[in-house]
Amino acid sequence: MTAFEPPRAPGSSEAPGSSGVPGAPGPSGASGGDGHDAVVLAGGAARRLGGADKPGVRVGGRALLDRVLAACSGAATTVVVAEPRSTARPVEWAREDPPGGGPLAALDAGLRHTSAAYVVVLSADLPFLDGGTVRALLTSLQKGYADGVLLTDPDGRDQPLVAAYRRSALLRELTALRAEQGELTGLPLRRLTGALELTRITDPVASFDCDTWDDIAVARARIREHGHVLDEWITAVKDELGLDLDVDTGVLLDLARDAAHGVARPAAPLTTFLVGYAAGRAGGGPEAVAEATRRATALALRWAEEAESDTGGARPTGDARPDAG
Repeated sequence: MTAFEPPRAPGSSEAPGSSGVPGAPGPSGASGGDGHDAVVLAGGAARRLGGADKPGVRVGGRALLDRVLAACSGAATTVVVAEPRSTARPVEWAREDPPGGGPLAALDAGLRHTSAAYVVVLSADLPFLDGGTVRALLTSLQKGYADGVLLTDPDGRDQPLVAAYRRSALLRELTALRAEQGELTGLPLRRLTGALELTRITDPVASFDCDTWDDIAVARARIREHGHVLDEWITAVKDELGLDLDVDTGVLLDLARDAAHGVARPAAPLTTFLVGYAAGRAGGGPEAVAEATRRATALALRWAEEAESDTGGARPTGDARPDAG
């Protein structure tokens, strides 16, 4: 079973859920370039949130689960262990038997839907996890000999649900635990990780998880800070519109500034809208956005130069004027 697929951008030839980066892994079921899948555990009881639907709690207008799915969008297959729901990206669904059997049973259920050599294992309550952190975990794992690489929080505690593992190592230890205990239901995750050789990476931001409403409030406040709000907003808009497009936002901001200062303030949002529309008609993609932005920026600069020349009383170069005679 898969979630609904978001709409494609106008003129896009990419499949929904793809990264938009040439050679990058595509949506669920495609073969990834680095051979990794993702398992997201999203079925906990959330007792410290009063039983609220934690994966659906919104931070920055986006459900916590959708934020995590965006971070692991490079996986060949993404499996969410929980009851199916609408998601911003296509995923496969799994459920431990019986439901509520704990993280170890949930991980076992999710792994049954994977096949890649490496598996990213994540909880669904990580508001600041991004693709860069996921890539760092995978790179460290692939370059070393450990069974897994996980993040630690600011206090040095292991976060085994923000990690990348060798699938063979997970299956080996899960099989051993099942043989020893008879079943995995109710067993703590440390029974698995304690038997693995692990490498650790410290990342106090990406490892931040939301267990309480105070944690949710902290996360919501942080994304509105000056240094984060713009990136958060652009990412939220792209997810909402079903866009999987990486563009140079700095260049677009420069264009908006030039249009506002050189033409008129309302020219900024209208110009950037027209750039997006033109890029869509040109087939979409970063190159189309860059070309439309370049042409609009050049026009705005020419406009500003003319205005400055007229204000200063100078005659623009090449401006024809009849001789006085």
